[in-house]
Amino acid sequence: MTNIHFWGVRGSLPAPQLPVQIRSKISAILERLTVSDIESAASREHFLAHLPPSLFGTIGGNTPCVTARVDGGDIFVFDAGSGIREMGIAMNLEKPRPCGYHLFQSHFHWDHIMGLPFFNPAYDPLVRIDFYSPEANIEEILRGQMSPPYFPVNMDAMGAQKTFHIMTEPVSFSGGITVSFKKMNHPGGCYSYLFNDGKHRFVYATDTELSATDFIKTDRESAAFFQDADLVVIDAQYTLGEAIEKYSWGHSAFSLAVDFAANWGIKHLIFFHHDPAYDDKKLFNIIQSARWYMDRMNIKGTQVSLATEGMEITL
Repeated sequence: MTNIHFWGVRGSLPAPQLPVQIRSKISAILERLTVSDIESAASREHFLAHLPPSLFGTIGGNTPCVTARVDGGDIFVFDAGSGIREMGIAMNLEKPRPCGYHLFQSHFHWDHIMGLPFFNPAYDPLVRIDFYSPEANIEEILRGQMSPPYFPVNMDAMGAQKTFHIMTEPVSFSGGITVSFKKMNHPGGCYSYLFNDGKHRFVYATDTELSATDFIKTDRESAAFFQDADLVVIDAQYTLGEAIEKYSWGHSAFSLAVDFAANWGIKHLIFFHHDPAYDDKKLFNIIQSARWYMDRMNIKGTQVSLATEGMEITL
């Protein structure tokens, strides 16, 4: 089995919950409360369990980091946004601690690399980290952000065994796992990754602005990548109106992402790279609008979800 875990789901920059947003949630919860809801421990638990997700919990504010792990083996990491810090903390609490990480960078915009200097396992000499990107200067770029005046500690302080791989073709791993890549439409370039464990296909497709060419059925590369994928994590940062207004910014509308999933027969689509300006209420309204749109367009066979920090999916 492959476990997919979301450690960071925001785009552009971290977006922690503001005090006013927390107060608003508390106020909305209190408005729903009745005397019978607090009569016993059981009634309180029942009340909490039936609160809408937009009130009970949060989407999360960390920037992109998603992991794939097969039966407790090495950990495949997709992007080193601020969420990788939380992942490192969690990994250090495991017994035994994981010692092998394969880190695939989609691209090198700040929100996708800013967490790397705070990734605790990278400072452990017993840990092995393999870095992957189709970009030839991956090591230079990652070392560059950990140098003055950007950061006081350079990459040599990371005691882990570090190896940098320039991808020119799919990479194979033990257990029949392969990871391949596809260049997407984003300013400065960005790569999606297809993780295939031999039974299921998981695609990490952040930071992409979908266009008509992405829907062409005769495109063999796209078909091999997306057709009938079990799980696709995709950029859905905007509403359609915002996507039109911000044309060429490199991000997609949630409705286009739904159309994309229907076009390629994707089984489970997860909206990702949430706009930092969107609060939880707006994001949950977006997923409701997406499901309404699917019903209206009679789209069947595709499940849509909203990426939230801490979410786990087993394939």
